[in-house]
Amino acid sequence: MLTSALRTIALATLVSATAVSAYAANPKVGGAAMFEDKNIVENAVNSKDHTTLVAAVKAAGLVETLQGKGPFTVFAPTNEAFEALPKGTVETLLKPENKAQLTKVLTCHVVAADAMSTAIAKMIKDDGGEHDVKTVGGCVLKAKEMGGKITLTDETGGVAHVTVADVKQSNGVIHVIDKVLLPKM
Repeated sequence: MLTSALRTIALATLVSATAVSAYAANPKVGGAAMFEDKNIVENAVNSKDHTTLVAAVKAAGLVETLQGKGPFTVFAPTNEAFEALPKGTVETLLKPENKAQLTKVLTCHVVAADAMSTAIAKMIKDDGGEHDVKTVGGCVLKAKEMGGKITLTDETGGVAHVTVADVKQSNGVIHVIDKVLLPKM
């Protein structure tokens, strides 16, 4: 009887742990829950840390694309990352006459693949410590791993750190970064 009770408790514990880990699979971003059954845009609009990115995606006309089937990996800079750009840069990029330049900057944050951090780390290791990441905007980012964290170096030498990895979406994955990645212009 005791053995049966222990088995029941063990099974209940396993089921509870599985349910909790399934529920807690995605980290919160910008204080908002991110849902695996929503697309990149549907989730990003709820993050208070990504209001500038969302405004830029709208201004560039990329909403429909990032709501598409994908898969996409988006390296999503925070509002603080945009604020760190030289004064007036964001305002200038958001002007209608600069849409092509804004689109280039944003698409240098997007990869046409569903690349979780473990896959990126494996590519870095397989390539001897640095992996070239080709973006849909034609940029080549240099991915490295330092102390278990992934960094990305853009074409101007700027280095972004992945601060929140593996935020699953219905059409890909988001990795939150702390710097805006810039193309060589």
